[in-house]
Amino acid sequence: MRSILLAIQFLTILPVRLKGEISESDIARCAAFFPLAGAVQGLMLFTAAVMLSMIFPADVVSGFVIALAILINGGFHLDGLADTFDALAVKSSGDPARDGAKRLSVMKDSVTGAIGVVAIVTVILLKFILIKNVLSFPVPLTAFLVFSFMPVFSKWLMVPAMYHGTSARNDGLGRLFIGPSSSNILIISSAIALVLFILTLLLPVSRYYGLHVLLLAGLFPAGYLLALSGVGFFTWRFGGLTGDTLGSLSEIGEIFYLTGSFIWLQHFI
Repeated sequence: MRSILLAIQFLTILPVRLKGEISESDIARCAAFFPLAGAVQGLMLFTAAVMLSMIFPADVVSGFVIALAILINGGFHLDGLADTFDALAVKSSGDPARDGAKRLSVMKDSVTGAIGVVAIVTVILLKFILIKNVLSFPVPLTAFLVFSFMPVFSKWLMVPAMYHGTSARNDGLGRLFIGPSSSNILIISSAIALVLFILTLLLPVSRYYGLHVLLLAGLFPAGYLLALSGVGFFTWRFGGLTGDTLGSLSEIGEIFYLTGSFIWLQHFI
């Protein structure tokens, strides 16, 4: 229970605060329960989307739930996305070591540059378009359930990256997750994400649409490949992963999930 609460405390601004001292190993272990923290966020987004849809059309609902998602997360991952893209915008000088150090320095800078702002705007715009189209499907319950699983998927996606990646820095919060990540953490988080998928989507949706919902499960291996690709790319550009790159991977993971979900809804529902 302590690790679950710590995962919620780390990934949301919900008023969950653990008493006593929190060790680095406690922080590392809580990654196993990132999908549960995502499920809490998903439940809140599901409830808001259902209630708002009784009053507003899909585009207005999409805008509100995006704002709520950012609020719940405290803009934590969007900040990481902006820092990551600002660092990626650093031009190469031909010296890989020097370039890597400069990019990490830019990433650590608290000032958000033009490229970072463009990245945030682009991601929010894509989310708006995709969520609007998902929630516009003439099967409201299925659409809302599919949408609510988005934070579970994106939070789980960070765990394979932590397991396969190495830390680009010897300090920073990201190092606490990237370095000590173990196969047990990966297995537990994947098992939790799968159980949540079964409870949230497979059991409710298969009653109406049969085993077509299993095709949506293909997003898990595809997401794993996305995490591995992210690890390879960020290692090439930065010499490893940071907390910011994990946050950016989570944001990209939401776009990836929504795109796959829209394709599934369009062709199989």
